[in-house]
Amino acid sequence: MKTKQHILLIGATGLFYLASCKGPAQKAAMVLPPTPVSVVPAAMGTAVYYDKYPATVVALNQVELRAQVSGYITGIFFKEGEVVQKGKALYEIDRRKYEAAYRQAEASIAQAKANLTKAQKDADRYHKLAEQDAIARQTLDNADAALDVSRSQLAAAEASLLAARTDLDYSIIKAPFTGRIGISQVKLGAQVGAGNTLLNTMSSENPIAVDFVVNENDIPRFSALQGKAVAAGDSTFRLQLPNGKPYDEPGRLTVIDRGVDNLTATIKVRIEFNNPKGELKEGMSGVMNVLNDQSGDRVIIPYKSVVEQMGEFFVFVAKDTVAEQRKIHLGPRMRDRIVVMDGVQQGELIVTEGLNRLRDGGKIDTTTVKKAPDAAAAKK
Repeated sequence: MKTKQHILLIGATGLFYLASCKGPAQKAAMVLPPTPVSVVPAAMGTAVYYDKYPATVVALNQVELRAQVSGYITGIFFKEGEVVQKGKALYEIDRRKYEAAYRQAEASIAQAKANLTKAQKDADRYHKLAEQDAIARQTLDNADAALDVSRSQLAAAEASLLAARTDLDYSIIKAPFTGRIGISQVKLGAQVGAGNTLLNTMSSENPIAVDFVVNENDIPRFSALQGKAVAAGDSTFRLQLPNGKPYDEPGRLTVIDRGVDNLTATIKVRIEFNNPKGELKEGMSGVMNVLNDQSGDRVIIPYKSVVEQMGEFFVFVAKDTVAEQRKIHLGPRMRDRIVVMDGVQQGELIVTEGLNRLRDGGKIDTTTVKKAPDAAAAKK
């Protein structure tokens, strides 16, 4: 029995000895090799990017043409959809009764003037007789009263003439400004009423405006841009057309609305564009691109190198053979690249591949170094 215990003791001692001999080798085997990664140098370049706002094209001048006198349409003097000049005759309403009323008013003027002349002469004569005490006072008073009545009648006749002249003028509807006229709502021979019949709508086209709304926090930014001189090729305000193409002409900020909408905390902004070809039409929708005030020389890195953790953003920077995790503040994304506002310096090597196996302070093998992104092309 003792012999068996002795053998077991020797066996246990031998196992302990073997285990102690293998320990350093196993520990050596547990040391991880460097993680192979790809890196790219952070590039400095001109980053141009825009804030986008839904926008609507609006005419600076627009008016509904309505008849101001009643009658039948006897003339239409324009081609629908054309640009008409200020003062051009557009519609004619039957003028005959208005011409007759005007002539009658002219005749009333002549009659009133004749009556006034007679009353003036009578009054003058009676005043001379009164100086000689050759006429009753009542007769003189009657002559003066008749003179006052004649003067009032002339004033009334002149007012009637003005009203008749106004109605006659209103029988010709003219363009109040230079602009494009729409499709006529009435045809020749149609009867129209004063004030309630829409004949047409016209609006100005060149220049034209684009309206959009911005958050109240952006008011200082846009106030600084208001009235800024615009040179050819200026890119501060660029309009994207409904078909996705950019509008060629630069815009300038002319109006910021008088107040903020307290329900939406937004304010309307108006950009004015030249529209020589008439490409922009009133009511058209589009996207207003406003140059971001952070555009300029910025550090740009590949977007795939960014790691998000708990709402914060990090990159791994290669420091010799060690990966250093670095917190960064991001700017706008531009396709497959992104602007870094701070946290990375130009030329630092940013890990782009092998991120899922990295930890802060981990060993890396940067055997592959890719070309830096083309910063000059970093535009959005």
